[in-house]
Amino acid sequence: MQSPVASDRIWIDKQTPEAFHALNGVALAVRNAAAAHDLDRAVMELVNVRVSQLTGCPFCLDLHTRAAHEAGITQQQLDVLDAWRRSPYLFTAQQQGALILAETTTSLPDEESMQREYAAARQHLSDDQISVLIWAATTIGAFNRVSILSRHPVRVRKEN
Repeated sequence: MQSPVASDRIWIDKQTPEAFHALNGVALAVRNAAAAHDLDRAVMELVNVRVSQLTGCPFCLDLHTRAAHEAGITQQQLDVLDAWRRSPYLFTAQQQGALILAETTTSLPDEESMQREYAAARQHLSDDQISVLIWAATTIGAFNRVSILSRHPVRVRKEN
């Protein structure tokens, strides 16, 4: 396995730290709102992982799959996350609603599909939770873009 190659790209988080600091402030506000509206860390990390899968951000996937494990998400849930709709029984109703919102926020489907997905999420989540989860998906999507466009490397880990 080769180590990461030096990037010719600007690390925009380092080049414009005040903007990155502001994005971290949004992430903190979302985390606090999640706690205030009964959205646990496991649900939030599922959103982080699913959005990172959809955008293809290896740095964020590496970071948030580990965080998801620490938050109590099982390896099986992570293994099937890309196909969660075909195995919904592995996820709680709240997690399913969160995943619906993660996908909808990231892909921005046509209006009819968005209405259908929104209605499905509403079966499992309050309006406050929906708002927080949309903000969470929006925020991790922004972090994904920072990491992808900066080409942040995934550090090779030694497996146990």
